[in-house]
Amino acid sequence: MHVALTGATGLIGSAVLSQLVARGDRVTALVRSADAVAKVEAAGATGALTDFGDRAAIADAFAAADAVIHLAAAGDDAEGFDRRVAEAAIQALGGTGRPYVHTGGVWVYGSGDDLTEDSPYDAPAITAWRLPVIEALEAADLALTVIHPGIVYGDQASGIPQVLAGQPRAADGALTTLGSGEQHWTTIHVDDVAALYVAVIADGTGHGAVLGVSGVNPVVADLSRAVAGDAGVVGESPEATAARLGEGFAEALLLDQQASGAKARSIGGWTPTRPTLAEELRG
Repeated sequence: MHVALTGATGLIGSAVLSQLVARGDRVTALVRSADAVAKVEAAGATGALTDFGDRAAIADAFAAADAVIHLAAAGDDAEGFDRRVAEAAIQALGGTGRPYVHTGGVWVYGSGDDLTEDSPYDAPAITAWRLPVIEALEAADLALTVIHPGIVYGDQASGIPQVLAGQPRAADGALTTLGSGEQHWTTIHVDDVAALYVAVIADGTGHGAVLGVSGVNPVVADLSRAVAGDAGVVGESPEATAARLGEGFAEALLLDQQASGAKARSIGGWTPTRPTLAEELRG
């Protein structure tokens, strides 16, 4: 299968690329720099230097593929960037039946103790921009899957779990957790969520919204304890978390979310197998 992939040098995208190549797929990675071209070609893909401001160029690359996975993100103008990619996908793949996999995020569902794909959206401000893009995709004639990853871990040098380890310490050495720490996080190992993307395109059809979560929903204070060890943890007010990390980011990190990921398990026999986040942090 010929797969067009954006975000191939990112946390999830690099894992997806590795699994696609291992499966024997031909991958064209749309990237934004010569350094990124070299990196993806070393990983077994064909690098395509792409102007992501040019919707027609993106559409041409997508049209040449059997399936498309969009994982790239922009540091600024996130909605405009995502919208251009979505419009290119509609132009190139609309009516063809070829799979298009878009990336959302579990935060768009807000808090809930049993979130499913049918739960109403209740996005915090930091991710509310995703909703109109998703709605436009859902209205198009696409074999569409929107994967909403939970908190992704597995690369100890990056990702939201690093925020936990970087929290300040109290005078007695206790690690400050995020807010009270009583909130749950939905979690997923990077290799497991990458396998979900691959399972979706291998299935060859659209699945609508899919929560990319493992079903393990730890309490944040327990994750902080896994980092802190014998030093223990101390909570703080939501206002203190917001003052340090910014209101938008803090609002998302303080969401209380739990989900089973049952729908994901129905796709191609996908099953998460990697260690939990708490196990990784303790290690």
